[in-house]
Amino acid sequence: MPGAVALASKYSCKPVINAGDGIGEHPTQALLDVFTIREEIGTVNGLTITMVGDLKHGRTVHSLARILTLYNVHLRYVAPKGLGMPEDVKQLVNSRKVAQEEFDSLEAALPETDVLYVTRIQRERFESKAEYEKACGLFVVTPQVMTCAKKKMVVMHPLPRVDEISAEFDSDPRAAYFRQAENGMYVRMALLALILRRC
Repeated sequence: MPGAVALASKYSCKPVINAGDGIGEHPTQALLDVFTIREEIGTVNGLTITMVGDLKHGRTVHSLARILTLYNVHLRYVAPKGLGMPEDVKQLVNSRKVAQEEFDSLEAALPETDVLYVTRIQRERFESKAEYEKACGLFVVTPQVMTCAKKKMVVMHPLPRVDEISAEFDSDPRAAYFRQAENGMYVRMALLALILRRC
């Protein structure tokens, strides 16, 4: 439930870590995502970062867009109709003077992309199976699609994936999502150690 962590923190005398709150935010994921980008590319500044998938309900992309406003980046959004980045997130990005643009096609956004951040279409957010299926399969990362992408770039995903990234792409050196998942363990361990030292 969005806001649940903030509510809990009002009544807790101990630190509360937001590890995701429904369709709201996922700040620990954003920390590990920025860490992964730095590990993979060496910097975050100067990059074009394209987010694709269910941007409306994807708490990971909400938090990632927010944290990326601390850097000099260019954001691109690719989403099925009705599943675009929420206005409040876009307004925050705009208020921080970070460039952002929307694309109807993954292929159009890819050539200048340094980081492709893919999210799944979330079945649990739809009222009917028909609505869900209508949104699925529109933007799928395959070896063929990635021929129009840079040779030096990375593809990330917060996992689990459904079918938005073909398993055939897993062996591509640009596929960083399994390394990203491993980084999550280290970043969250560091966060816990930092907080526990203060207790």
